Amino acid sequence: MATGIFITLEGGEGSGKSTQVRSLTRRLQKGNVSVTTVREPGGTSLGNRLRRLLKFSTVPLTPEAELLLFNASRAQLVTDVMRPALERGEVVLCDRFTDSTIAYQGYGRGISLDSVKAVNNIATGGLVPNLTIFLDLSPEEGMRRRSTTMDRFEQGFEKRDVTDFHQMVRKGYLELANHEPQRWLTIDASLSSRQVTRLIWQRVEPLLESMRLANKVR
Repeated sequence: MATGIFITLEGGEGSGKSTQVRSLTRRLQKGNVSVTTVREPGGTSLGNRLRRLLKFSTVPLTPEAELLLFNASRAQLVTDVMRPALERGEVVLCDRFTDSTIAYQGYGRGISLDSVKAVNNIATGGLVPNLTIFLDLSPEEGMRRRSTTMDRFEQGFEKRDVTDFHQMVRKGYLELANHEPQRWLTIDASLSSRQVTRLIWQRVEPLLESMRLANKVR
């Protein structure tokens, strides 16, 4: 059975994740690398419905409800899309994954990290990225980059409690990256988009070579 590569992109609001996901997808496709690109929450019929609820609904959600809804979407995505693609030997590129939940619902919302990790593990069956790219940017700069349309996590940023929330999210990401430096690539997202793209490719290219060699041996 072939073995693919699982890459995730993480970062706060306005850090440029979506841009870099598109750039990396195009680069892989031009190199004739099979790639499945997904985002969280979303990627399945269930996930897309939950995405609208989580990001734009005016219905109040407790931190625990957020945690469970994100992971309901995730469980479906892992089973229906991600694991089959990895078993086909593809690169799976995901805009946010479990580390987002740890940063936002754990560090940001205050749910115990052990609880967040346990629920994440149930949803993923223990699936862990080969590489996690963290685009690090101050929350203030990230919000300045955003459009006028804001989701639930961005609204009211001028309020002190919302600003503090995003600061805690960034702190969470940095602590996670420091804890697993072999898995994480932290990039200063204030660099130009081209510079960020180049730094990402420098880390991804050796992974592709390792994947090709491993699958050739099989």
